[in-house]
Amino acid sequence: MTASNSELTQARLRDLLTYDPQTGIFTWRVDRGTAKAGQAVSCVSGAGYVQIRIDGKRHSAHRLAFLWMTGNWPDKQVDHINRDRVDNRWGNLRLANSSQNLANRPLNRNNTSGVKGVCWDRRDEKWSARIRANGKRRFLGCFSDINDAAAAYDAAAKQHFGDFANPVKEASHGR
Repeated sequence: MTASNSELTQARLRDLLTYDPQTGIFTWRVDRGTAKAGQAVSCVSGAGYVQIRIDGKRHSAHRLAFLWMTGNWPDKQVDHINRDRVDNRWGNLRLANSSQNLANRPLNRNNTSGVKGVCWDRRDEKWSARIRANGKRRFLGCFSDINDAAAAYDAAAKQHFGDFANPVKEASHGR
């Protein structure tokens, strides 16, 4: 729990906002600055998360959903199961440690293979599969077919991350 979180209680949150667990939308109960009672919160940060300013402090809506529903601030990171950062439905949120949360990430923008955990090895002229788990990078093998490399990554991700694994879709690459 951060210092800014410790001051906001479930009671104060519920005085100011309503939360619909089916839609994930927070709505103001009271007029607050330019926000009017009955208005849905719609401020999205540069990182793509819904943000809500309460008493001068900015809070992520997915963390506020945990406070609203449980009465406690989450003691871990909050993961969006479907990886949609604005989808704050209660059924789409789960607690995760850092490794689990990272496992559920989409492809990095600089990924050139189009497959998570797979890159082209120029020296061997094969697809190389790797995974980072428990703070260690693990080599999974080199493969002539990108789909075999993707399958190796998927199997390792399922083994290390369980339900947090983000499965690779069928690869379609021109090499």
